[in-house]
Amino acid sequence: MALLHRATLRPTKLDLLATWLPTRPWYRGPVGVDVVSRGAYRFDDPAGAVGIETILAGAADGPVHQVPLTYRAEPLDGADDWLVGTTEHSVLGPRWVYDGCADPVYAAALAHAILTGTGQAEQYIEVDGRRELREPTMTIVASGAGVPPVGAAGPVVDEDATLIVTDSVELVVVRRPGAGAVVAAGAVLSGSWNGQPTTVPLAYARPR
Repeated sequence: MALLHRATLRPTKLDLLATWLPTRPWYRGPVGVDVVSRGAYRFDDPAGAVGIETILAGAADGPVHQVPLTYRAEPLDGADDWLVGTTEHSVLGPRWVYDGCADPVYAAALAHAILTGTGQAEQYIEVDGRRELREPTMTIVASGAGVPPVGAAGPVVDEDATLIVTDSVELVVVRRPGAGAVVAAGAVLSGSWNGQPTTVPLAYARPR
């Protein structure tokens, strides 16, 4: 379960992505334009310390890019090159926003979601002291294949698809879902969103 707050972010997540996305090797689209969200989904951090959200984003007239983000209350050691930016959350205070592919909490959550077949977390928002279910903006399905424990994070190769290597699992994150060309072995996380009515692969997981 992901519990969301009624809050403002300055700068917003999309403001951060508008600056950061064009610096990525897998970005295809115009530079210096606003970025829009086509949909998003979340995973749970069992420890409740790190926010985990994946946004499907891009320029209004450009391709869709998949950006896993993690939100932290403090900087992540050794991840300066993967910092998307910092923002001020009106409830939680300063947040460090990272490309989740370099965050071990995201890697563990992605592997669990794919290999158990659980997919995305349900999202709730607090309204007048009660929790209300928030409707998802994407449909996510996972094939499932049994879960090895996710070991220590290893190298991350950030190309057209991003490869995350851990001691026990290899994960492939499709950066431009629906664009074709990326096919990998293993269990699959697939999704659809407004403008993409059929499910397409979003990520793959395979035990090492």
